[in-house]
Amino acid sequence: MKHSLLPLGGAVLATGLLAAGLSGTAQAAPDWATDPMARNNADAVSVVDFWASSNFAALKRATAFYPDITGPKLNSGGGYNPDGRAGTVSPTGAEKPTPRLAKNVNLPKTIGKVFFVVNGEYRWCSATSVQSKYRNLVATAGHCVYDPDSNGHVMDKWVFVPGYYQGKAPWGIYVGKQAWTHYDFDVYEDYDKDYAFVTVFNGVLFNGVKQVTASEYKGFTGPKWTGGGHYYIGLSKDAGRLGDNVGGLGFSWNQPTGKPVYVFGYPQAPHPDGDKPYTGVTPKYLYGKPSGKVYVSSAHKVEEHVGLKGSFTPGADGGPWVTQYSSGRRLGYVNGVTSLFGDQDQNSRYDLVTSPYFDGETADIYKKAANVWSGRIVGPNGELYK
Repeated sequence: MKHSLLPLGGAVLATGLLAAGLSGTAQAAPDWATDPMARNNADAVSVVDFWASSNFAALKRATAFYPDITGPKLNSGGGYNPDGRAGTVSPTGAEKPTPRLAKNVNLPKTIGKVFFVVNGEYRWCSATSVQSKYRNLVATAGHCVYDPDSNGHVMDKWVFVPGYYQGKAPWGIYVGKQAWTHYDFDVYEDYDKDYAFVTVFNGVLFNGVKQVTASEYKGFTGPKWTGGGHYYIGLSKDAGRLGDNVGGLGFSWNQPTGKPVYVFGYPQAPHPDGDKPYTGVTPKYLYGKPSGKVYVSSAHKVEEHVGLKGSFTPGADGGPWVTQYSSGRRLGYVNGVTSLFGDQDQNSRYDLVTSPYFDGETADIYKKAANVWSGRIVGPNGELYK
């Protein structure tokens, strides 16, 4: 477990912690950190209202979130040493999938975008559904859940929309309930632990718009808006659990770094030279064998990432790295998430994507998150619980 040094600006805080430790028995920090997102049904309903009102206007307005647009100087070499035995958790409702390289790759149903508000801006990252006890878990990058600039504050109005496409949510909107990540990312912004797991409420599926009277509009507890002197409400129903609708990828840790991997995501940003090959509208993939260790001397404190050659650009942040992927069954094992983008030859074009190495500490955090229940926020008659 690596606890990074605080930056110079945190010297006063570090001194205070040291003094506190001297006055009593020092205790090791835990490997994990957890924070509530939508604290109750009323909070969750307000988040749904925000994104769904005016025919999903806020979703359509959102842009890709990439806190490091310039791309760090990344160097690769060496190899990562696992901290224990390798392990796996099988995908939702499936035995181990049989991997094969297909000419036409079928993208997993599990992937989508997470939407949130940070610094008043509507943003999104890539993410995926993963297997869990209650089929309600999302995996993404830590910086797509915790705001790196606000000392671990979770992003506002966080939702996952699997299969999102141009304002459409085919399997519903899933509001984040509880976020889990490594203590070192939450507290120290250590990008070696740039991953997060979020439990989500049952999805909310919208099946139309209804024009209503002013009194009906006033009493409605769901997405609603006005226009041209008329009143409209969004008709909703419980979409059920995330994993029941789109499945969940398996999970693996302490694996050899040379195993072939598919990297999925929604790249959107231009390269540093201004070229913009991706739109962020549809998911894309990379395929290859990751390198050993990737390190960089920068504010990101990266020492133990793994890297894959590829031209993905930001927007793919948080997308899953999947080993043993079966294109026919659209299943495999999440063994990383996209964290950073590098320009190794310094020609102003991204040529490397990186992921934290998933080790035993990652597995412990995943297992904690994978056993937390969430519940639903839509009643049997389509009413949103307050």
